[in-house]
Amino acid sequence: MNKESETNCIKEELKEGKICLCPVKGIIDVLSKKWTLLIIVVIGNHKTIRFNKIMDQFAGINPKTLSQRLKELENAKLIVRKAYPEVPLRVEYSLSKDGEELIEAICPLMDWATKKDAQEVSQTA
Repeated sequence: MNKESETNCIKEELKEGKICLCPVKGIIDVLSKKWTLLIIVVIGNHKTIRFNKIMDQFAGINPKTLSQRLKELENAKLIVRKAYPEVPLRVEYSLSKDGEELIEAICPLMDWATKKDAQEVSQTA
């Protein structure tokens, strides 16, 4: 969808009181993949973190998947990869400005999920 038709879509949806999903289609493709939001949160919690430290945070993620997700997040400009010219190579990941803004935007979602989880636990107890 080009920018002009996307803008028209947004205007039409807003006139009808609906939410237009056009602006989020690209980022949703990245964020909807397994592990992605969790990786963003882990990087955000640590400010800068190395690959193996991210691996340590998750049970069940394999190195290839983590590497793919990190590349996708870097391509989406949500994280910054900094490689140091050392032997062995040292690489650190941190959130970009957009990544920090994303963390702020998903905090309400995390709060909602935490409340939902607490409700489900109390209902089963």
